[in-house]
Amino acid sequence: MRAVFYETNGPARDVLRIGDVETPSPGVGEVRVRLYASGVNPSDVKSRGHRKSPFPLIIPHSDGAGEIESIGPGVAKSRLGERVWIWNGQWQRPFGTAAEFIALPAAQAVPLPAALSFEEGAALGIPALTAYHAVELAGVGQGTTLLVSGGAGAVSQFAIQFAKARGATVISTISSPDKAMAAREAGADHCIDYKRENVGDRIADITGRRGVDAITEMDLSANAGLIPAVLQPKGKVIVYGTGAEATIPAFAFLANSIQLNFFLIYQLDAQQRERAVAGVTRALAQGEAIARIGPTFPLSETAAAHEAVEGGTIGNVIVKIE
Repeated sequence: MRAVFYETNGPARDVLRIGDVETPSPGVGEVRVRLYASGVNPSDVKSRGHRKSPFPLIIPHSDGAGEIESIGPGVAKSRLGERVWIWNGQWQRPFGTAAEFIALPAAQAVPLPAALSFEEGAALGIPALTAYHAVELAGVGQGTTLLVSGGAGAVSQFAIQFAKARGATVISTISSPDKAMAAREAGADHCIDYKRENVGDRIADITGRRGVDAITEMDLSANAGLIPAVLQPKGKVIVYGTGAEATIPAFAFLANSIQLNFFLIYQLDAQQRERAVAGVTRALAQGEAIARIGPTFPLSETAAAHEAVEGGTIGNVIVKIE
């Protein structure tokens, strides 16, 4: 099969190669999926760039979508031909979705609604599951005021939609008019340009100086110092990413009984994963979540796809596999 792979870390154009590798066979409890689209996430780009791997050859990308074309022992024959989206395709495994085929446990291939394209399916795994779990941990419900940092990001786009579906008021930080438009299109009630506005003052105005009930945070290292100015006492900060080591205003957190909750989407336990997958599936069926597709590249231009992610493109970057 044709696949993109790398054998050492480094810049995309220096280390990514395309060539023929062995087509995988499904083992016990596994399916082989003929892939038509592969989602490129920041974690895929960071792994290729500098995260050392125990495997000598890596086919990158954890998210993808396609059709089940072969099954292993213990998998129902009814799954043959099923359109699916994939999660954790390359987590603790050498071979991800930047290829014509992938073999993986059947539970990691989730039925894709007929109305969704393979490109939309490839945008679900990391972004949608992260967003769903973050909103759930934040305890979002009717009347909640949620601050979603970086409202144009792939995870934040889904978080805004999931929070709105639960009846929340959503405030989002953005850094440009284009990103504000993306956040509003996802459903954000208020957008604050953190480069041009005082976020604390704006949130005080919006909330009547009460502050928000919870925050979903994509970069704690950049935003930790802002939290005491925007979050009400006993509020929650749900952290799913950080750009570097973060300095936390611990005294303010302690004085206000702030709850700080970290999670890594790859490491959800079975029950958490089941709830997130079911929640995303339900939201898709009810039209409560739509993936924003950004630039799309052929498999031969996967390096350009990685560079698009590094450049901060709005929307999920997709590699199409012909």
